[in-house]
Amino acid sequence: MPLAADNRPAGGAAIAEVLLATGIGLALTAALLTVVHLHRTRRSTVLSRVGGRLGAATGAPAWVALPTILTTISLLTALLGMLWDIALHIGVGRDEGPLANPAHFLILFGLFGVFAGGVLACAMPLDEKPGPAAVRFLRGWDVPVGGIILTAAGFYALLGFPLDDVWHRMFGQDVTLWGPTHLMLIGGAGLAVIGLLLLEQEGHGGLSTGDGDRPAGRTARFVRQASAMGGLLLGMSVFQGEYDFDVPQFRLVLEPLMIAGAAGLALVAARMFMGRGGALAAVAFFLVVRGTISFVVGPAFGEITPSFPLYLGSAIVVELLALSLPPARRPLAFGAVAGVLIGTVGHATEWGWTQFTQTLSWTSDILVEGTLMAIAGGVAGGLLGALLASGLRRRLPRPAVARTVLAGSLVVLAAAVANGLLATVPDDIEATFGIEDVQADPRTANVTVQLDPADFADDPAWVQITSWQGDGLVVAPLERTGEGAYRTTQPVPLHGSWKTLLRVHDGRVLTAVPIYLPQDDAIDADAVPAEDGMTRSAIPEVEILQRELENAQGGLWTVSNLVVLVCTLALVTVISWGVGRYARRAGAREPNALAPADSPAEGTTAGSGAVRR
Repeated sequence: MPLAADNRPAGGAAIAEVLLATGIGLALTAALLTVVHLHRTRRSTVLSRVGGRLGAATGAPAWVALPTILTTISLLTALLGMLWDIALHIGVGRDEGPLANPAHFLILFGLFGVFAGGVLACAMPLDEKPGPAAVRFLRGWDVPVGGIILTAAGFYALLGFPLDDVWHRMFGQDVTLWGPTHLMLIGGAGLAVIGLLLLEQEGHGGLSTGDGDRPAGRTARFVRQASAMGGLLLGMSVFQGEYDFDVPQFRLVLEPLMIAGAAGLALVAARMFMGRGGALAAVAFFLVVRGTISFVVGPAFGEITPSFPLYLGSAIVVELLALSLPPARRPLAFGAVAGVLIGTVGHATEWGWTQFTQTLSWTSDILVEGTLMAIAGGVAGGLLGALLASGLRRRLPRPAVARTVLAGSLVVLAAAVANGLLATVPDDIEATFGIEDVQADPRTANVTVQLDPADFADDPAWVQITSWQGDGLVVAPLERTGEGAYRTTQPVPLHGSWKTLLRVHDGRVLTAVPIYLPQDDAIDADAVPAEDGMTRSAIPEVEILQRELENAQGGLWTVSNLVVLVCTLALVTVISWGVGRYARRAGAREPNALAPADSPAEGTTAGSGAVRR
């Protein structure tokens, strides 16, 4: 069969599309600033009237209600767009252009909505100080710290769009979720939820103030908080996207680390902040939203259906721990112990869940290291969750302690991620393939594999064949037939734009062998045909999975990654400053600082659940 040639662009977008996308962004920004100007000069009451009506329904001030609802809808839109986008790239590969991908519009408008929500939260308060920690912006104009964090997170995420195009122009297209600029898009959206949580607190004057129990009532307040904490869990879970689609490009031990880290941060914060049932409520929100979006992306849109973590086991152990170790007394100890339980008991439940939901499920190959990574992620996440909840409840520990815990947790997470990214590629591994055609047009075949040396893979995490970007995805685990010998249990595609490769992951080894690759004129890559009896050497997976990537080394590569790192640290600094400012400014105005709630009904008035500092 003739080998397909791919002519889709492999670098930056066409100039016409760049100009059009820039025009869309400028138009949206101009419209937003016009609305803000009319509101601040009192020439329009639209924002006040809409916010007032939403506030009457939700029990929140107008400058909290409208930004919160706008941001929530925007985040859900962006999440749908992100998962749809991942499915499209896995199924068909590169885009014809950034504006030719419908999912990109959902991401763009969703992230702009997050940014707009932050701007509106800062702009809407008139003739009032929005919360005890408000920051003076201009004379007569104070802004809430939650609005500042929300704006910063939205801007950081939006900044990923132009930087992504620049990145592609310099280094080609990195067809992976974990490209640095891609992480900006999803990280900014996920962390924006912290701004919403602070905004809620500022709008209600803190849980221990006399007017904290607004007409919406305690149940509505609990639901809103559960949605926010569930949203935080959603945001922290998007980093696992490649594992959810069974096309991870990194070692398997990263998945338990990320799941435990997300659970530690969101579920510990939910239980400490909301009280009894908080962790379970957050997981319920997560499962409903992720389940719905998975159905929409998969069966409804006809794309690849993503799986998702369960988190239920982790939520249960967090709730049970709170019965014997009340979070009010030793919040950091509670976060650390909860992290250990999440990394062990919760990790075990996720292990079982992967056996039903993932083709590349967890195996004994990662039993020890995967558990250690889960404990590290759980403890670091649990401590960060305890700090967040303590900040929201105005009971942060001393600055020196809080900064040490924050820095230490981030260092542990960074070290664990670095460990997960470190993989080796032996230079003496070969694979001999037997190709038995099942269908000639389009060509599919059963494949046999003989590794040399035969004892190379000892209890591997996976030995499988992946075929992707040919208008679909096939992940075919191989059946072992002898020492180093394997065979497929289903035919794999060897035609058109499909990219088919053997993948082997054993311990720290992560390597691949190309079976069939199409010609790609955009990157000047020759075809790699599939022939019976061929013998090929193993190479790094990235050379096949990210075939378009180039110049991924040297000084320019290092500097570019450092730029993204600096932007990320700047956002983390803004969030830390905002939580700390709210905790200490609001706490200083309260003679009794609120302890972590023991039930969703507690903490809504000055007298309930208060503990003297």
